[in-house]
Amino acid sequence: MAERRDDENESRRILERVARETTPDGASFVARTAKDARDHVTAADADRSDPIEVWGTRIGRTLGLIIAIGLLVWLVYAATQGG
Repeated sequence: MAERRDDENESRRILERVARETTPDGASFVARTAKDARDHVTAADADRSDPIEVWGTRIGRTLGLIIAIGLLVWLVYAATQGG
């Protein structure tokens, strides 16, 4: 009986989360993802009292993004050229 109650509670929790994430008054998935990506690259989570940490985080994350895009372009090029 307790196991069934736990399953029902888990199901309700999942349904409530899905309802929250898909409500029209909330931001869309694409908008939330774009905002999260922008905040990540601009180091919104870094300690604002330390400008070196903020700029170091921004530079590191931007270089990482550029390298990831470069690797993706290289992968597509290599796949389309046959090796």
